[in-house]
Amino acid sequence: MTATVNKEDRPADPIGATTYARRLGLFSGTMAVIGGIVGAGIFRTPAAVAQRVPSSSATLGAWILGGAIALLGAFCFAELGQRRPKAGGGYVYLREAWGRLPAFLYGWGLLLVIATGAIAAVAVTFASYALALGGLSDRFTVPVAVAAIILLSAVNYLGVKPAALTQNVFTILKLVALAALIACGLSVPYHPPVPPRPSTAEAYSLFAGIGAALTPILFTYGGWQQTNFIAEEIVDPERTLPRALLLGVTGVVIVYLLANLSYLRVLGHAGLAASTAPAADLMRARLGPIGGTLIAAGIAASSFGFLNLVILVTPRVFQAMAADGLFFSRLAKLHPVYRTPTAAILLQAAWAVVLTLTGTFAQLVDYVAFGDWIFFGLTAAALFRYRLRDRQMEAVGPSGSFRVPGHPWTTGLFVSAAAFVVISSVLASPRNALIGSGLLALGFPVYGYWHGRSRSRMYGEHQRS
Repeated sequence: MTATVNKEDRPADPIGATTYARRLGLFSGTMAVIGGIVGAGIFRTPAAVAQRVPSSSATLGAWILGGAIALLGAFCFAELGQRRPKAGGGYVYLREAWGRLPAFLYGWGLLLVIATGAIAAVAVTFASYALALGGLSDRFTVPVAVAAIILLSAVNYLGVKPAALTQNVFTILKLVALAALIACGLSVPYHPPVPPRPSTAEAYSLFAGIGAALTPILFTYGGWQQTNFIAEEIVDPERTLPRALLLGVTGVVIVYLLANLSYLRVLGHAGLAASTAPAADLMRARLGPIGGTLIAAGIAASSFGFLNLVILVTPRVFQAMAADGLFFSRLAKLHPVYRTPTAAILLQAAWAVVLTLTGTFAQLVDYVAFGDWIFFGLTAAALFRYRLRDRQMEAVGPSGSFRVPGHPWTTGLFVSAAAFVVISSVLASPRNALIGSGLLALGFPVYGYWHGRSRSRMYGEHQRS
């Protein structure tokens, strides 16, 4: 049983209004989870991790620890999704647990930079690899990136089914690319050196190194929360969404560990740490020039699939904001035929194209990267509020309802991990964090404007009634 929501928090849907279509099953949901996590990061991040820890075993240990934290996050979002299977996901949980302002700031951050900047950045990554594969000049990078954004936005405009089909195809392609990389790596005999027993100082250094490595690892594991945005389009979401999250995250953890083991087998710890493109180095070492071409094709497919996923899920947040009266009312409406938030899709595409054309996305994403994990932690912490309300109302969930095992300790551990990422990011670049905080703070006056309009409209409706 979920907490009661004040009617003022969400205007009632008008009778006969178009609703989302439940067309996504367990397979599509799982592919969305995997597609939301696996981008281009796993093809590059392992080198940065190896630079921060002293050995192969420490590298694998750091990825195992990161995978365990990712699974804790999946448990948290699985329970949240089971409790409130609504479009907008984290926005809804934040609104119900902490109020409209934190929820709005989350949506504001997604629109301003977090999602749209990611769309621009990934589109450019896709364009770069696609042009290289075609032997074309990199001066076409921006036009191809813009074309990819427009194409995928059009696909998503036409319905969640074609968008999910696109997602499924490209998620399978990226998994095939990773499977080829893993097969090449695991075919090499591996005899890791047995490290000597570390001294106290070395043990402390190892602990600090793993802590530093966790930040890029957790960024690479992040993204599973995006599937909760499309909960209203999943068949039987109370059961399907938790299963998709746990299956998807578990699968990614296994794939990431095997990929890192492959890197270490072929390149060694020192070689991995020194590499600027570990996936390409591994494939070239095993298959020659054709190996580099194959992995470039895999990265292009992986980037394209990730791009589609972000374009698919994020407009549902803007639609939920508008339905609350906190954004342009046009964005709250779904297309009567396609049953998608078409106005929100167009707004997102337009702003992402602007960021791509101006080239501002790279720095903006650096500024607010830590912000995503602020909302990660706040969203998971919403479980404490939900559980408290359950106790106060003496509510009992339906039979078979999903609950986070080991709560409150496991939930608290994930919230602490999110705080660790935020603090580490701030300490690593205080200037970027300050600017990013300023960008997010721009949402306060915007919220004040829309909140005031919403209250005025509701007051007017009350007076007329």
